[in-house]
Amino acid sequence: MRRLLCLVLPLLPLALPAGTALAGGPRAECTREPQAHWMSREAISRKAVAAGYPDVRHVEVNGSCYEIEALTARRLQADVVMDPMTGDVVAASMGNDPQR
Repeated sequence: MRRLLCLVLPLLPLALPAGTALAGGPRAECTREPQAHWMSREAISRKAVAAGYPDVRHVEVNGSCYEIEALTARRLQADVVMDPMTGDVVAASMGNDPQR
């Protein structure tokens, strides 16, 4: 066990920055395509609904991604980052308090 720790601990600082960046650090880069080639806001809203966010409240451009404010089926506030070319969810965070 001690030998395993000696091997893993030096690598830990290499893993942490990547994990913290995904958890809300710098902006995600979704695409390098110009906005003229992106899905429309209506199309990305439909993708968000299909991904489990049935109540889309707001869609905006954030860097090279769409950022969607929505409610989940359980009425939890969700901030969802989506790739504007594919409609894939890149990142999502949810609140704990149900919204009306």
